[in-house]
Amino acid sequence: VKRMKISRREALRLAAALGVAPSLLAMGCDDDVDAVDAGPGGMGGEGGVGGEGGEGGMGGGLPDDGFERYSYDGEPGPDTLFQHGLASGDPLSDAVILWTHVSTEGDDDVELFYEISEAPDMLTRVAVGRLMATADRDFTAKMDASDLSANTTYYYRFHALGRSTEVARTRTLPTGSIDHVRFGVTSCSSLAHGYFHAYRHMAEADVDVVLHLGDYIYEYADGEYGNLRTYDPPHEIVSLSDYRRRYAHYRKDADLRALHQQHPMINIWDDHETANDSWVDGAQNHDPMVEGAYSDRRAAAIQAWFEWLPVREIGGDRIWRSFEFGDLINLVMLDTRLWARDEQVGGRTAQMDRFLEERTLLGQDQEMWLTEQLTESETTWQVLGQQVMFGQLKIRGAPLAEGGGNVVNMDQWDGYAASRQRMYDLLERESIDNLVVLTGDIHTSWAIDITPDPNNPEVYDRMTGMGSLAVEFVAPAVTSPGLAAITPALVQLLESNNPHIHFTEVTKRGYVILDVTRERVQADWYLLPSIEDPALQPAEFAVAYATLTGEPRLIEQDDPTSARADAPEMAPTA
Repeated sequence: VKRMKISRREALRLAAALGVAPSLLAMGCDDDVDAVDAGPGGMGGEGGVGGEGGEGGMGGGLPDDGFERYSYDGEPGPDTLFQHGLASGDPLSDAVILWTHVSTEGDDDVELFYEISEAPDMLTRVAVGRLMATADRDFTAKMDASDLSANTTYYYRFHALGRSTEVARTRTLPTGSIDHVRFGVTSCSSLAHGYFHAYRHMAEADVDVVLHLGDYIYEYADGEYGNLRTYDPPHEIVSLSDYRRRYAHYRKDADLRALHQQHPMINIWDDHETANDSWVDGAQNHDPMVEGAYSDRRAAAIQAWFEWLPVREIGGDRIWRSFEFGDLINLVMLDTRLWARDEQVGGRTAQMDRFLEERTLLGQDQEMWLTEQLTESETTWQVLGQQVMFGQLKIRGAPLAEGGGNVVNMDQWDGYAASRQRMYDLLERESIDNLVVLTGDIHTSWAIDITPDPNNPEVYDRMTGMGSLAVEFVAPAVTSPGLAAITPALVQLLESNNPHIHFTEVTKRGYVILDVTRERVQADWYLLPSIEDPALQPAEFAVAYATLTGEPRLIEQDDPTSARADAPEMAPTA
C-alpha cells in the first residue's frame, strides 16, 4: 500500500486537467482511504470507499467482486443531475471513451464514480474508478477506459452526489480474423426541422458502432433555418457559452440520448458545428464585422465539440484518425472541412478555378497520411468516412477532354478537382480495389461509382462498371432538409448527366446500415415518411447496393441485410 501526498480530489482534478485516465494518478491518496494497485483496466482497485450505497448507490446485497462500492451520505444532487445521458465513442480493441455530463449549480468540482461490467445488470464489474467534472470542461466528464478485452460488449454507468445514470452499452473493436461488422451511418441533424426518429431506429438496430459524418448540431438562430422546434440559445451561436448551450440542448433529446445509450459513436465534424460552408480561415455564415474574429469562433466551436462528444483527443484540432476492425476493415475518418480546406471558389470563373492545382481540401499532411493508410493497410476493406460528396455531380455532363462539364456544388470535392485527381491516381497506381467512401452533408441519398471521367465512354461504362475505382454511399440526413422542391424533370436531368450515379433520393430523411463481410459491402437505405410528426415514424427499407471484393462497382440488391441472431443484449431502458 502506498500513500500519496495529495488528496484524492486533487489527484482527480489533475487527471481531468491533463486529460488522462484517473488511475494514472490515483495510486493512493492522503485522505482517510488507503489506495492499492489498480484493478482490471487500470481503473481503480480494491479498498477505497466501502459501505452501503447512497441514493442510487452500489450497496445492498451486491456480491463482493473485489472493487470499492459507491456510497454517498450528503444531500443528493437534483434529479436532473444526469439529464444529458451517457455516451461512448472512438472504440479501440482495448479501450473506449466513456462520457457523461453533470448539471450542477455553482462552479465547484463534482467527483464521479464509474463502473464497467460485461452484463447489463452490473452485478459483476470488471472495473471501477473516479474522475472529476470541472467548470473548465463545462462539467462534462470524459475518460479513456483502457485495458479492456477485444470484441467485447460492456455496460457502464456513473454516480455522483447520490444520483446514478442509467446503464449504457458500448463495444470494443475486434482483432485477428473477422468475418462480419455492421455500422449505422448518419449525418445532418437540424433540430429546427423535425424529430430525430432516425436516431431512435438506429438505437434499436443491430450495429457495432454508429458513424456520424458531421452536422451533429446547427448554429442558426430560431426561425433562420427551420421553425418546427426552437433552440437554446435562441440566437445564432458564436461564443463558447453559446456552443456549449446548443450541445446541452441537443443532448436532452430523448432519441439522441437513446442512440448514445446503446451504441458507441465515431464522430467527425462538418461545417455546422462551426458555421455554414466553413473553411480553414472563414465561413459563409460568419461576418467578422458583427461576430468578431473567425478564429475565436472556430476555437470556441472546436472546444465545445471535444467537450460534449465521446471523441479521443489526439492533439490540437486534429480529428483525422483511423480504426482497425481486425483484418476486415480499416476505417479512415477525414477532416475535409476545418483542417486545411481552401475557400470555396465562386463567380463566373468557378468552373475553371476548381481545377487549380494549388487548391487543397485535405492539406499536404492529411493527404500524405491518407496515402499511407490506403497503401499500407492489409485489411480486406478500406472504408473512408468523410463529409462531402466525392463523386461528380454535374448539371451539364462532358468528358474531361471537353472541360468536364459544369458541376453543381463547389463545396464538395468537385470544387477541389486536383485533390480528387490525386486520389484517382493513387487508386490506379497502387491497384487499390477495395475502397468504400461514406458521405454525409448533402441531406439526400446517393449510390455512386467512383470514376475519374464518368461522361467518357472510353473510361467508364455504367452497365459493366468498367472504369469504376471505388464506390460511394451517401447517407441521408436525420432531419435537415433535402430538395423537396426539385422537379422530376431536374432529377432526370441530373441522372442523365451523371451516369455513374445509380441511385438518387432527394426528399426523404433516414439513415444507412452498412453491412461488411469478406465477400461484399452492402449499404441498406432506410427512409422515413415524415420527420415533422413527434410520434415515431416507421423506417422503411428503400434500396440496397453492394460492392464485391475486388470488383469496385455498384450492384443493386433485392433485400436488406439481416440483424444477427446473437446480437448483444441491449442496455436496459425505462
